[in-house]
Amino acid sequence: MRRRVAITGMGLVTCLGTGVDENWNQLTGGHSGIRPITLFDPKRCQTRIAGEVPSEFDPMQYVLLKELRRLDRHQQIGLVAACQAVEASGFVFPPADPYRYAVIIGSGIGGLSTIEAGYEVLREKGPKRMPPMMIPMAVINLLPGLIAMRFGLKGPNFGVVNACASSASAIGEAYRLIASGSADMAITGGAEAVVGEFAISAFNALRALSTRNDEPAKASRPFDRDRDGFVLAEGAGMLTLESLEHAKNRGANIHAEIVGYGATSDAYHVVMPDPNGAGACQAMRLAIQDAGIEPERVEYINAHGTSTDLNDKTETLAIKRSFGKFAYKLSISSTKSMTGHALGAAGAIEAIFTALTLERGIIPGTLNLDSPDPECDLNYTPKVMVKRSVEYAMSNSFAFGGQNVSLLFRRT
Repeated sequence: MRRRVAITGMGLVTCLGTGVDENWNQLTGGHSGIRPITLFDPKRCQTRIAGEVPSEFDPMQYVLLKELRRLDRHQQIGLVAACQAVEASGFVFPPADPYRYAVIIGSGIGGLSTIEAGYEVLREKGPKRMPPMMIPMAVINLLPGLIAMRFGLKGPNFGVVNACASSASAIGEAYRLIASGSADMAITGGAEAVVGEFAISAFNALRALSTRNDEPAKASRPFDRDRDGFVLAEGAGMLTLESLEHAKNRGANIHAEIVGYGATSDAYHVVMPDPNGAGACQAMRLAIQDAGIEPERVEYINAHGTSTDLNDKTETLAIKRSFGKFAYKLSISSTKSMTGHALGAAGAIEAIFTALTLERGIIPGTLNLDSPDPECDLNYTPKVMVKRSVEYAMSNSFAFGGQNVSLLFRRT
C-alpha cells in the first residue's frame, strides 16, 4: 500500500530574501528581486542584470567561518535553506535509525563559479597553486553529502542533475522513496549559484537571456508579448518530506501533501521544447494519474514560465492539451517574473510557493504581464496576487534536453 507523503518543513534563500515568510511576503506583494549584477563586473556582457541573493545574506547563522571558506556559493545557500527546513520541521536529528532518512538534492550546474575561479588560478599561477578543495566545492553530490553529515542521515543520498528540472526531479524521487516505504523522511530540494561572467556569457551566446538592462524589475515577463528571454538567478529551496504516519506520530505541522509526480522526455532537441507540447502534457497527465484524481480538480498551476518565446507558448499549449476546456478555468502564474530563473533550484523554490498557495489561499501574480501574448491566452494572474482557496495545485519544471517534470500537491 502506497504511503501518503507530507511536507513538514521548508527553507528558502532567493533574490527576494532569506526565509519562507520573507520570500512569501515579497512575492505576494509583487516585488521583483532582479537588479543590476554586483557579484562581478558585467561590463563585457550583453546582459548585466540577474536575481542575486541580497548582500545581507549571512550564512554564518548556520555555518561556521572555517567551514564557509570550503564551500561553493551554491553549497552555502543550499545548506542554509536545508537548516531552515529542518528547523521548521521540528524534528530532532540525528534519528534513531539513520538509514531510514534520505537526502536528495538537485542542481543543474553546481559549483561552476568555483571551476571558473579555479581556472583563473591555473592560468595565472600554475597547477601547484590550485585550491585543494576545488573538486569537493564543484561537484553536485557534495551538497547532499554535506547535509547528511550535518544531520547524521545515512539513507539514500544523491544529487540529481536534470538542468532546470533538477530539483523538481529530486523532490519527485524523494516522494517516491517515502511513498514506497523505502524511507521515512527526506531532505530534498535544490540549490544553484552560477551568476558569473562565464554563465552569463554562455547563456547570451544561446540568446536565452533578457537584455533589458535599464529596467531590471521589468525584465522577466512570462507570457507577455514583449518578453525577450529569461533572467538568470541564484537561490535554494529545501523541503523536509515524511510519511504522513511518521509526521502525525510526532505531532508535526503539515503544510501540504505531495500526491503526484510525472516525468517525461521530449526526445526532440537539445534546447528547444517540442512545439506540440506532447512531453510536457504527458508529465502533467502522469502526475494527475499518480494522484488518482480527475484533471478538473486541479485549480492552480505554478508554471515553468521562463519568459522565453518558445517555452511560454509551448507550456500554454501543453496545459490546454492536458486540461481541455477546463484549462481556461485554471489559475496560473509564473513566480519567475519576480525571482528570475534559478535553473536547477527553480523547481524546489516553486514547489514551496505552490505549497504555500495551498496553505495560505493566495495565488501569486505574474509580474510584468502588461500585454499578454495572443498565443498565451490562459488566466496567468496578471500583475497582482488573488485570494483563492485551492485544494490541488501543480508545479511544472521543464529543461534543456526536453526533460519535463510535474509535481502535484494537495491541501491538508
